[in-house]
Amino acid sequence: MARRRSLTLRGLFVVLAVLAAVALAERVHILPPGTLDGLLGQETQRPRQPRRQETAEPPPPIIARASDRIDYAEVTRQLDAIRVEPERRRGYEREEWPHWLALEGGCLNAREKVLIRDSRRPATLDAKGCSVKAGDWLDPYTGERYTDPQMVDIDHRVPLEEAYASGGYDWSRERRAAYANDISDPRTLLVSSREANRAKGSKGPEDWLPPKRDGICLYVADWILVKARWGLAMDERERVTVGNILTDCRASAGRQR
Repeated sequence: MARRRSLTLRGLFVVLAVLAAVALAERVHILPPGTLDGLLGQETQRPRQPRRQETAEPPPPIIARASDRIDYAEVTRQLDAIRVEPERRRGYEREEWPHWLALEGGCLNAREKVLIRDSRRPATLDAKGCSVKAGDWLDPYTGERYTDPQMVDIDHRVPLEEAYASGGYDWSRERRAAYANDISDPRTLLVSSREANRAKGSKGPEDWLPPKRDGICLYVADWILVKARWGLAMDERERVTVGNILTDCRASAGRQR
């Protein structure tokens, strides 16, 4: 009888020790809140904390532009509304801008979806339908044509580092992911040659322009509209540069009418 009582007390001590360990793990955030209550069958008595959304924030509404035609009056209006302030490049980390995600579910990530969207003929996918094997892409920066997806990059019209420096430094990780994977507006992400994308890097129009001269006006107009759509700023040199280019492009378009 004494032996049975000893075993019972020992078991009680073990249970109490386990519960104490669980309580401590909750307190130091090793285990999620409510674990102890769940073990005691009291989970329903404790209000649940709302789960944080893992999906990216939805992007702003698209500023409309029909095809490759430029509405200079609208672009000028958007440019005039963009704030001018110094850039803040210190602290940029590419890893903090998650990109090539499948935010809408499925196995096709943002890169593959842009390849499919921008192909001039129906893209060829692998057997699983999760990656592009072939297509027909025209690089707007050089005018060169490609059929191998390994020879092209997906370019952020306004590079991630530029977005960070222009106001994205204050964005949440979810908003950064929404921007980095934005396939809702063809101006944000586009297919370009690897050489052009690497030459462009994180530069803006004040330091880099497309080698294809007749692509400059569309590039600058789209740069302005992407920045306006996402509420990004420009520094003084950038603002003067894009303003001058836009004025020249608008005058040239007027002469061609």
